Amino acid sequence: MSRLSRFLLRLTEILTAELLLISGALFVSFLAFLIITKLVFLDGPEAFDTQVFAWFDALRARYPGLTPWVLRLTFFGSALWFIIAGLGLPGLLWWRKLRREAVEVLATVIGASLLNQLLKMGFGRVRPLTALLHQPGLSFPSGHAMIGLALYGMLAWQLWRHGHHPVWASLLLLWGLLVGLSRIYLHVHYPTDVLAGFAAGISWVVLVRLTVKYRLQQARQNPE
Repeated sequence: MSRLSRFLLRLTEILTAELLLISGALFVSFLAFLIITKLVFLDGPEAFDTQVFAWFDALRARYPGLTPWVLRLTFFGSALWFIIAGLGLPGLLWWRKLRREAVEVLATVIGASLLNQLLKMGFGRVRPLTALLHQPGLSFPSGHAMIGLALYGMLAWQLWRHGHHPVWASLLLLWGLLVGLSRIYLHVHYPTDVLAGFAAGISWVVLVRLTVKYRLQQARQNPE
């Protein structure tokens, strides 16, 4: 039997409802990323970005006291926070003997961070000139949106798997979305940067989950 045949056979053996669900999520999120990329670099995103910026500008003008809270919120998608969370959370999970979960979180943060930088260098889109605070680097896709939703999405998935707490899992997902949207509010990223970041973050979480699940299945079938 060829290696391809063995791989397909093993894949068929682990085709569960969860696997089908996350495979569908991977397809949808990757397709969304491609559509947004086409909009940005081929069709022209100006009308969409301008309109969404206008909605957030109106929100900021109506509730000026909101800005300090958004500045606090956006910290939870910063490089410093991802270093703290990307090392601290896996360490805590490993200490509690949740080694699979520790690996998943570590791979999620490190992998999403590296992939985000590669995508930014590949696309080379500059940041908006109207940013409310200076941020170095390129713009597409948003790191806050991509790495943030990947991290909080993975934590939500783990919480759901272990505790079946849909409310807390939903709140984590909402938190990840708000962190990404804070970048639009502050004009640090175009809205299309943030949407692309969300799509790429979901794709990466699914890839990590599929990889870990497949590796565990291999380990069970081939014990040393």
